[in-house]
Amino acid sequence: MEVRIYAINMDRSIDRWEELCEQAAQLGLELQRIEAIDGAKVAEDERVDWDEPAFKFNTGRDMLPGEYGCYHSHLKALSAFVDSGLAAGVIIEDDIALIADLPDRAAAALEALPHADLIKLFNHRMVGFRHYATTSHGDRIGRAFHGPTGSAACYVVTRVGAIKLLDRLRIMEYPLDIALERGWATGTEVFTVHRDIVVSKRPPSTIATRAVYRTKKFAWWRRFPTHWIRTRDYISRLKYTLQSS
Repeated sequence: MEVRIYAINMDRSIDRWEELCEQAAQLGLELQRIEAIDGAKVAEDERVDWDEPAFKFNTGRDMLPGEYGCYHSHLKALSAFVDSGLAAGVIIEDDIALIADLPDRAAAALEALPHADLIKLFNHRMVGFRHYATTSHGDRIGRAFHGPTGSAACYVVTRVGAIKLLDRLRIMEYPLDIALERGWATGTEVFTVHRDIVVSKRPPSTIATRAVYRTKKFAWWRRFPTHWIRTRDYISRLKYTLQSS
């Protein structure tokens, strides 16, 4: 199975792209660059395909410009992958450290779970793992009972899965990492590796620090609807994780 790597990179992050290309050349990997959308350069009145009330309701805070850029950059990468006509593609962000067998291990993950639409190859946290299958490379694939697991920095997606996601995630109502995991809501089969296949070369989030995220949170009494949404999603995640393979 041919698996192409799509790397999301902003024009101003020249050093990251050069570093990634140098690493890819050393490992014998080919990359297709996806020009990232810089959310900081998109004025609020120019934002498209996002539901501001829904985002605030679902997250209990205002959206960060970087989240807007990240979300639509990934949709752009998914679209480029679909246009390629290939059966599977790996989408990475430019802070991921490449490994030589990334395409092979991604393909093996899909072969181990043929009905999967998307398999995350990197997470920020993993709590409560349910094992579904083991790949020929020894990677354990399954779902997490607890989430979100965080990050959309590296995942393999099928053509069918990408088409579903482009349709069902067209309007932004959540940050991208959360939206990708909500397979129970999007009707997609989403899985993850138990142990990360790749590592990040940088801190968990390059969008903003935790302190900045805190400044965007609404007062506690305004977050009651968000707590209900999260409880509902938690129950849905449990059912989704427990469903038969």
